[in-house]
Amino acid sequence: MELSGAAVVVTGGASGIGRAAVRQLSDAGASVAVLDRSDGADDDEDVDVAIRCDISDEAAVVEAVRQAHDALGGLTHAVLNAGVGGFGTLLDLEAAEWDRVVDTNLRGTFLCLREVARAMVESGRGGSIVAVTSISGFLADRGMAHYSVSKAAVAELVRVAARELGPFGIRVNGIAPGTTDTPMFASTAVLPGYAARVAERTALGGVGSPEAVAQAIVSVLEMPWVTGQIVAADGGVSLWSPIDPVESMAPNPPGGPQ
Repeated sequence: MELSGAAVVVTGGASGIGRAAVRQLSDAGASVAVLDRSDGADDDEDVDVAIRCDISDEAAVVEAVRQAHDALGGLTHAVLNAGVGGFGTLLDLEAAEWDRVVDTNLRGTFLCLREVARAMVESGRGGSIVAVTSISGFLADRGMAHYSVSKAAVAELVRVAARELGPFGIRVNGIAPGTTDTPMFASTAVLPGYAARVAERTALGGVGSPEAVAQAIVSVLEMPWVTGQIVAADGGVSLWSPIDPVESMAPNPPGGPQ
């Protein structure tokens, strides 16, 4: 499949992974509508239409997707990327903070998925949707219960949506980034040695770039016989195991660099 002539909605497309996806989609010949709470996409030459939208607000999402559909002459693809992070241990986590994260990451993704799917079903031409989840959705990261639960739920939403929407020719998949150099990841700078520790435990080394994750998103958007799948675009950081015996076999473990 080719993206030339595609009409794509990207949520959270003003920065980070979403911004990189917008650039790659535009370069591939797609027309792009960005839904974002900020106005960062207003003057972006890769964006055909920028719509201010809080994705946790149902009425706002319904109207924004309608505007995107009308502006682009239909919708063929969607990247549901918008999300927020948060930190707080279970004993200290306030309900308002839980709601803030879950309302955006889960409720917002559901609302956007529902509306773009309705538009695609109405068109009768099928479509392709990719939702951005996280490897935190299948890891047990302390202090991130609300974030991890919201992302785990998005992964299950992807699978259910793939079954329900498949008969309409709509594919639904997920991309699960790991640590990626985005504004959200920048907040970890207050944690001494965190970035270096992550880089060391990543199979490919280092921290991911928004461009690399966006490339995975665009690739999955184009796969005609793939649906209901969650692809980890994390450089292999989720492969790290705390009980790996080779870590104790310093300095030259079997199979390692000599």
